Amino acid sequence: MAFRQALQLAACGLAGGSAAVLFSAVAVGKPRGGGDADTRATEPPAWNGAGAGRGVWDSNWDRREPLSLINLKKRNVESGEDELASRLDHYKAKATRHIFLIRHSQYHVDGSLEKDRTLTSLGREQAELTGLRLASLGLKFNKIVHSSMTRAVETTDIISKHLPGVSRVSTDLLREGAPIEPDPPVSHWKPEAVYYEDGARIEAAFRNYIHRADAKQEEDSYEIFICHANVIRYIVCRALQFPPEGWLRLSLNNGSITHLVIRPNGRVALRTLGDTGFMPPDKITRS
Repeated sequence: MAFRQALQLAACGLAGGSAAVLFSAVAVGKPRGGGDADTRATEPPAWNGAGAGRGVWDSNWDRREPLSLINLKKRNVESGEDELASRLDHYKAKATRHIFLIRHSQYHVDGSLEKDRTLTSLGREQAELTGLRLASLGLKFNKIVHSSMTRAVETTDIISKHLPGVSRVSTDLLREGAPIEPDPPVSHWKPEAVYYEDGARIEAAFRNYIHRADAKQEEDSYEIFICHANVIRYIVCRALQFPPEGWLRLSLNNGSITHLVIRPNGRVALRTLGDTGFMPPDKITRS
């Protein structure tokens, strides 16, 4: 049955032109051992909550679906559907959130201490170009949230010059780390403790910052998050409900712009991933 569902989902993915849907669908029911005898059901990953199957959109992914916020046991039977509709409307989001995830610019990777890993001269140029690009969009940005690591702080300093009046907030949640063991695995991140420690923090960053708008928000918002490649790649996978173990398969240039859109109904769209088309070719790096 699982294999039949996988084929159906794969067909839908091909019809819609979405390689990502196909990628998710093939993972359903795929034997780990490679033989027909291995029929063990694949356990849903821990991040997936109460077991929504891969390839099926979880409309309550951010735990802000209006119906999930109402205690139906306290519902007044006499007032019935009118009361329920009124209470649902109270919790419904009205605005769209635009999330701009910016990877820091090129930095000195050979610094012995984190504070020594400052931006290179090219990195400073990249940040200028990114700032100019964001300013050229003509959007009213609401805030800048940035990682507390040196390279992210310096990138923010330069970008902020092009966005006067936009408030900025520093957070440790967005610091670089290894979010979850990648699949296929790699050799340079071995200890499980790294994933256990970094993963909890990066997942906390996702839950704290990536969700539909609050019901009290009346107008669309445009928010900038300046952080790191691993954090951004993980957030993109989680937001689109793709298997997050695939985060390492995505690649992001320094100073790149990734644009996520979260609609009031909880639907998420990826407008751009790692865009650096605004930079001359000789200014583009991925270090």
